[in-house]
Amino acid sequence: MKKLKKITQLLLSGVMVIGIYPFTESTSQAAVTSFKDVPTSHWAKASINEAVAKGYFKGYSDGTFKPGATVTRAEFAALLARVAKGTQETTQASVFKDLNGHWGETEVNRAVSLGFIMPSDYPNGFKPGTTLTREEMAKWLSSGLAVKDEDYKQALKDTKNTLVPVAEFYKGGLKKAAYPYVSLVLGTGLMAGYPDGTFGPGKTTTRAEAAVILSRYAQVQESKADTYKDLNEMREVGLTGTNLTSATPFVYSKYENANYLNTFDLITEKPFSLRNNLGEMIVHRMIIADAPTSSTVRNMYGKMFIDKDFDRFIDEDRYMVFMEVTVTPNGDNLSNLALANSTGYRLTSGAASNFTSGAVNKYGIINLPRVDYVKSGFFKKGVSRRYWMAQSINRYRSEDVTLNGSSIRVGNSLTSFYIPN
Repeated sequence: MKKLKKITQLLLSGVMVIGIYPFTESTSQAAVTSFKDVPTSHWAKASINEAVAKGYFKGYSDGTFKPGATVTRAEFAALLARVAKGTQETTQASVFKDLNGHWGETEVNRAVSLGFIMPSDYPNGFKPGTTLTREEMAKWLSSGLAVKDEDYKQALKDTKNTLVPVAEFYKGGLKKAAYPYVSLVLGTGLMAGYPDGTFGPGKTTTRAEAAVILSRYAQVQESKADTYKDLNEMREVGLTGTNLTSATPFVYSKYENANYLNTFDLITEKPFSLRNNLGEMIVHRMIIADAPTSSTVRNMYGKMFIDKDFDRFIDEDRYMVFMEVTVTPNGDNLSNLALANSTGYRLTSGAASNFTSGAVNKYGIINLPRVDYVKSGFFKKGVSRRYWMAQSINRYRSEDVTLNGSSIRVGNSLTSFYIPN
């Protein structure tokens, strides 16, 4: 009688009991394929069928799945508790007071125990009916992987200062604290950005999207972090400022008789003087784009710079190299030719380094433009300008590390790299 009364109360309060609660019954394949609102052509149909067949989701009494309905915190926590493999710690009482007697209490507690959810993130209560944001989802997924596997935990540390390939990185809207979580879900393919380049941290997720993410998580939790190329590149950028060794066969040389490698981080964030007292430059990042053509971009970072509207010639035998620097002119005389001769190193020279594309507008990248730097006011005396410029390095043969093309010196520090024979 009490159980019937509780179910009646849930129905009256608007909770569709058979939508997600309580994840206890499996559904036959025949039922899975009969949702009225999930036609054969639906983009997530296979993932929805799989999630329902495994008992993660259930359909509604009217024969629908409601693929476009949003997912709440309690619902997604319950989904993760079901799909995750791991042993939870014994929980005597609900972690959150506002979950006492809630249908998802057990599942949320399990999700907390498995490391998906940090109670400290919700000091004012879990608020189980609140719609889950994509930023929360990224953090939950990443945190669960980090607890399960030490290398995923290290990946979160490695990407704290990385370049996150989403529009919000430069345009604003992505918290620095979210960099590692968004990097991990992007790098493993658990989540993806939108066609306009945004990640949408504050946006919500639908039941169809959640079904796809669950299917991906089931695979990722069985995989190692270092098997994901995009994640490896973001980790290297976070640690050294470049994706050189994870995106190409290049390796670093050793400086003369030293026993250390000339890694890129040796020269980053160190101001150095331009020739002829023209000003000062700071090197921040060097991103390699694996793109034999403008329509064949093989790595995630490359898509931030190159698309069909990329206006630089791409030699299929070379990697495009994008350098992020800050220049502070000492006067109003930093012309195109002066900049080209100002550093002594091809990759930082600015010689024929201007470029544009649709991608740079999409991601909010400030690029070295095709203008007269003095007349246009791109460079102004005493004003620091941070921007990206483009160069290239040979894709197949080892470049002589003694040449400026594959080395940069800042003060007493040197970075140089080559392809081993």
